[in-house]
Amino acid sequence: MKILITGGAGFIGSNYAHFRFQNYGEDEIYILDKLTYAGNLDNLTEIINEDRVHFVQGDIADKDFVDALFEKEKFDIVVNFAAETHVDRSITGPSIFVLTNVVGTHNLLEASRQNGVMRFHQVSTDEVYGDLGTDSTDLFTEQTPLAPNCPYAASKASADLMVRSYVETYNFPATISRCSNNYGPYQFPEKLIPYFFKLISEDKPVPVYGDGKNVRDWLYVLDHCKAIDLIVAKGKIGEVYNIGGNNEKTNLEITKFLLEFLGRDESLIVYVDDRLAHDRRYAIDASKMKNELGWEPSVNFAEGIQMTFNWYRDHKEWSQKLMDNMEERKHKKVSKTPLTTTRV
Repeated sequence: MKILITGGAGFIGSNYAHFRFQNYGEDEIYILDKLTYAGNLDNLTEIINEDRVHFVQGDIADKDFVDALFEKEKFDIVVNFAAETHVDRSITGPSIFVLTNVVGTHNLLEASRQNGVMRFHQVSTDEVYGDLGTDSTDLFTEQTPLAPNCPYAASKASADLMVRSYVETYNFPATISRCSNNYGPYQFPEKLIPYFFKLISEDKPVPVYGDGKNVRDWLYVLDHCKAIDLIVAKGKIGEVYNIGGNNEKTNLEITKFLLEFLGRDESLIVYVDDRLAHDRRYAIDASKMKNELGWEPSVNFAEGIQMTFNWYRDHKEWSQKLMDNMEERKHKKVSKTPLTTTRV
């Protein structure tokens, strides 16, 4: 197969690219990424020079670029990870989220439809469902109405609806997955678990939003990759599949777990003002994945944290380079350069 992985230099996308490379020895793998702050070629170091791996730099929001790429390469499978994903950034600058997540997804859908893509998979998020609230024991199912509460979640919900419309209107072969919070190797250091790892390891204060009782379900990233692989191979066209870790924890519980894991005490916890539109609880019912595709999480939270910690410990240069780049971006204006397409 010739597979296109968009957003393949990001956290989950790069993990999926590694998974696909390791498990599908005959695939030609094309990795498309704009290489914004969260896209990092260092995530692909182990595979990027392989003959059957091709990297393309570009923007899915650029229709002409997307059309030209699809007409040239004639992909069999497209898995769309490409997205702006950070909630706080969506609150301060929502426009790029609409452009990338909605317009970009539409460009991919149309190019896929016009060029005979046999399978299109949209990687979404449980945040499209909104807030369950801490007084409820309900779980998000695939039938839960969409009720996004921040610009990021709204842009992902909009993209999901666009995918659905292509299935219904054009009989387009697409599926959607909505996953809970991921953690593991290659995660951008501003995200909660790697960020707290770094702060705690340096004996620095750990900022917890509000009262710390916001609940999220956590899943090790490799389990997410395995779930996506099953959906692409065996999922029913037009279906939505929820992917969850059966591992609900409050942000405060995560913080205390990491403090204990790294041998620090709770004096490092600092409570800060809650962010806007901060949903109280997300929780996934992934029984459809189990019943239809035989998938369940294989890594429990303690095991996953140990593997994650080991990875960050062994890849300090990777993390420090990203942190240095973040500091540079804060202190100087990055000039805009035209998008180019390169092949490695």
